[in-house]
Amino acid sequence: MATLEQDVVQHHENESLPVLEITEDASLRLQSMMKERNLEGYGLRVFVSGGGCAGLQYGMTFDNEERLGDTVWNAHGLRIMVDPISARYLMGATISYQQDNMLAGAFKIDNPNAVSSCGCGHSFRTRDQQGADDEYDGYSGGCCSSR
Repeated sequence: MATLEQDVVQHHENESLPVLEITEDASLRLQSMMKERNLEGYGLRVFVSGGGCAGLQYGMTFDNEERLGDTVWNAHGLRIMVDPISARYLMGATISYQQDNMLAGAFKIDNPNAVSSCGCGHSFRTRDQQGADDEYDGYSGGCCSSR
Protein backbone atom coordinates (compact mmCIF):
# COMPACT_ATOMS: atom_id res chain seq x y z
CA MET A 1 0.00 0.00 0.00
CA ALA A 2 2.81 2.44 0.84
CA THR A 3 4.42 1.89 -2.56
CA LEU A 4 1.15 2.63 -4.35
CA GLU A 5 0.71 5.86 -2.34
CA GLN A 6 4.27 6.92 -3.18
CA ASP A 7 3.66 6.31 -6.90
CA VAL A 8 0.47 8.38 -6.85
CA VAL A 9 2.14 11.26 -4.97
CA GLN A 10 5.17 11.18 -7.27
CA HIS A 11 2.93 11.25 -10.36
CA HIS A 12 1.11 14.34 -9.11
CA GLU A 13 4.38 16.12 -8.33
CA ASN A 14 5.80 15.52 -11.82
CA GLU A 15 2.74 16.16 -13.94
CA SER A 16 -0.12 18.63 -13.53
CA LEU A 17 -3.67 18.50 -14.77
CA PRO A 18 -3.88 19.83 -18.34
CA VAL A 19 -4.81 23.48 -18.82
CA LEU A 20 -5.70 22.87 -22.44
CA GLU A 21 -6.09 19.99 -24.84
CA ILE A 22 -4.01 19.29 -27.90
CA THR A 23 -5.14 17.01 -30.68
CA GLU A 24 -3.00 14.05 -31.62
CA ASP A 25 -2.34 15.53 -35.09
CA ALA A 26 -1.09 18.79 -33.55
CA SER A 27 1.09 16.94 -31.07
CA LEU A 28 2.63 14.75 -33.77
CA ARG A 29 3.29 17.76 -36.04
CA LEU A 30 5.00 19.67 -33.21
CA GLN A 31 7.11 16.63 -32.29
CA SER A 32 8.11 16.31 -35.93
CA MET A 33 9.12 19.99 -36.02
CA MET A 34 11.25 19.54 -32.90
CA LYS A 35 12.91 16.48 -34.40
CA GLU A 36 13.68 18.38 -37.64
CA ARG A 37 15.37 21.10 -35.55
CA ASN A 38 17.22 18.64 -33.27
CA LEU A 39 15.44 19.97 -30.18
CA GLU A 40 15.86 16.95 -27.95
CA GLY A 41 14.50 17.49 -24.43
CA TYR A 42 12.26 20.37 -25.47
CA GLY A 43 8.54 20.78 -25.03
CA LEU A 44 5.88 23.22 -26.18
CA ARG A 45 5.36 26.42 -24.22
CA VAL A 46 1.93 27.93 -24.86
CA PHE A 47 1.36 31.47 -23.64
CA VAL A 48 -0.79 34.56 -23.91
CA SER A 49 0.62 38.06 -24.21
CA GLY A 50 -0.83 41.53 -24.60
CA GLY A 51 -1.24 42.83 -28.12
CA GLY A 52 -2.80 41.85 -31.39
CA CYS A 53 -5.98 43.21 -32.91
CA ALA A 54 -8.27 42.12 -30.09
CA GLY A 55 -6.08 42.84 -27.06
CA LEU A 56 -4.48 39.46 -26.30
CA GLN A 57 -2.56 37.15 -28.57
CA TYR A 58 -1.57 33.50 -28.49
CA GLY A 59 2.01 32.34 -28.62
CA MET A 60 3.75 28.99 -28.88
CA THR A 61 7.46 28.29 -28.68
CA PHE A 62 9.73 25.33 -28.08
CA ASP A 63 11.29 25.50 -24.62
CA ASN A 64 13.53 23.21 -22.58
CA GLU A 65 13.12 24.98 -19.26
CA GLU A 66 10.24 24.64 -16.84
CA ARG A 67 9.66 27.79 -14.78
CA LEU A 68 8.37 28.20 -11.27
CA GLY A 69 4.57 28.03 -11.27
CA ASP A 70 4.28 26.39 -14.70
CA THR A 71 1.59 23.81 -15.28
CA VAL A 72 3.35 20.94 -17.05
CA TRP A 73 1.84 17.79 -18.53
CA ASN A 74 2.23 15.36 -21.42
CA ALA A 75 -0.24 14.97 -24.26
CA HIS A 76 0.28 12.35 -26.97
CA GLY A 77 4.00 12.21 -26.11
CA LEU A 78 4.48 16.00 -26.13
CA ARG A 79 5.47 17.90 -22.97
CA ILE A 80 3.43 21.08 -22.64
CA MET A 81 4.18 24.04 -20.35
CA VAL A 82 1.88 26.96 -19.48
CA ASP A 83 2.70 29.80 -17.08
CA PRO A 84 0.10 30.65 -14.39
CA ILE A 85 -1.08 33.94 -15.96
CA SER A 86 -1.57 32.36 -19.40
CA ALA A 87 -3.34 29.38 -17.82
CA ARG A 88 -6.10 31.72 -16.68
CA TYR A 89 -6.85 32.64 -20.31
CA LEU A 90 -6.23 29.21 -21.85
CA MET A 91 -8.23 26.97 -19.47
CA GLY A 92 -10.31 24.58 -21.57
CA ALA A 93 -8.81 25.61 -24.93
CA THR A 94 -7.90 23.11 -27.65
CA ILE A 95 -4.95 23.28 -30.05
CA SER A 96 -5.45 21.51 -33.36
CA TYR A 97 -3.51 21.25 -36.60
CA GLN A 98 -5.19 21.62 -39.96
CA GLN A 99 -3.34 20.46 -43.07
CA ASP A 100 -4.64 22.70 -45.86
CA ASN A 101 -2.69 21.02 -48.64
CA MET A 102 0.63 19.23 -49.25
CA LEU A 103 2.63 22.41 -48.63
CA ALA A 104 0.72 24.28 -45.94
CA GLY A 105 -0.90 23.68 -42.61
CA ALA A 106 -1.79 25.76 -39.58
CA PHE A 107 -2.28 25.41 -35.86
CA LYS A 108 -5.61 26.61 -34.51
CA ILE A 109 -6.60 27.42 -30.93
CA ASP A 110 -10.26 27.09 -30.00
CA ASN A 111 -10.69 28.97 -26.74
CA PRO A 112 -13.96 28.96 -24.76
CA ASN A 113 -12.72 32.01 -22.81
CA ALA A 114 -12.59 34.20 -25.92
CA VAL A 115 -15.74 36.26 -26.42
CA SER A 116 -14.41 37.69 -29.68
CA SER A 117 -11.37 37.13 -31.83
CA CYS A 118 -9.51 38.65 -34.72
CA GLY A 119 -10.17 37.25 -38.18
CA CYS A 120 -6.67 35.77 -38.31
CA GLY A 121 -7.32 33.70 -35.16
CA HIS A 122 -4.13 34.81 -33.40
CA SER A 123 -5.72 37.51 -31.26
CA PHE A 124 -8.67 37.40 -28.89
CA ARG A 125 -10.62 39.26 -26.21
CA THR A 126 -12.07 37.93 -22.96
CA ARG A 127 -15.12 39.05 -21.05
CA ASP A 128 -13.03 40.45 -18.19
CA GLN A 129 -10.88 42.69 -20.39
CA GLN A 130 -11.44 46.42 -20.09
CA GLY A 131 -14.56 47.63 -21.92
CA ALA A 132 -17.90 45.97 -22.45
CA ASP A 133 -18.45 43.38 -25.15
CA ASP A 134 -21.12 45.39 -26.91
CA GLU A 135 -18.72 48.34 -27.24
CA TYR A 136 -16.19 46.17 -29.07
CA ASP A 137 -16.82 45.91 -32.80
CA GLY A 138 -14.24 43.17 -33.41
CA TYR A 139 -11.87 45.49 -35.22
CA SER A 140 -9.07 47.70 -34.00
CA GLY A 141 -6.64 47.54 -36.90
CA GLY A 142 -3.51 45.46 -36.67
CA CYS A 143 -2.93 41.94 -37.87
CA CYS A 144 -5.96 41.50 -40.08
CA SER A 145 -6.90 45.02 -40.89
CA SER A 146 -9.56 44.11 -43.43
CA ARG A 147 -13.16 44.19 -42.36
